[in-house]
Amino acid sequence: MKILMTNNDINRSIKRIAYEIVEKNHGVEDLVVVGVKNGGVSLAKMLANHLSSMEDTIVPVTFADITPFRDDKKKTDKIEQLDIDINDKLVVIVDDVLFTGRTTRAALECIFSFGRPKKIQLAILVDRGHRQIPIRADYVGKNIPTSIKENVNVVINGENSFVEIN
Repeated sequence: MKILMTNNDINRSIKRIAYEIVEKNHGVEDLVVVGVKNGGVSLAKMLANHLSSMEDTIVPVTFADITPFRDDKKKTDKIEQLDIDINDKLVVIVDDVLFTGRTTRAALECIFSFGRPKKIQLAILVDRGHRQIPIRADYVGKNIPTSIKENVNVVINGENSFVEIN
């Protein structure tokens, strides 16, 4: 295993992504952060906290269980509702790793099942390539070229957070 990002690198990347979001959207008005369970939950909270403190407002954050929308896993009938209205909002989907694009496709389907956002953007901590679906992130913490056989693991655990490859 090789450490690719330390806790400081992760925090710096999330902070930079927050600045890019504010700059690209001229603020955070009508912005909702949606973390993809499970990998994007902690990152979404971190991002929303940075955005809130930068813009001196509360940026709402919620979480999406995309399991019922996956095309590569067994379907479930249980769909968890989002606890924030996303209609006519700028939705920023947050996840840890962008790989084939299938998780993001499921997240988009999930979002649209709960309403019609004004715009959707994607923020990813690690983009490792190997798309199977034409999806790209609007905001990327770090691009890490990998082989298809390698695994990228993101561990968010307070001061002991890291990204590793094996």
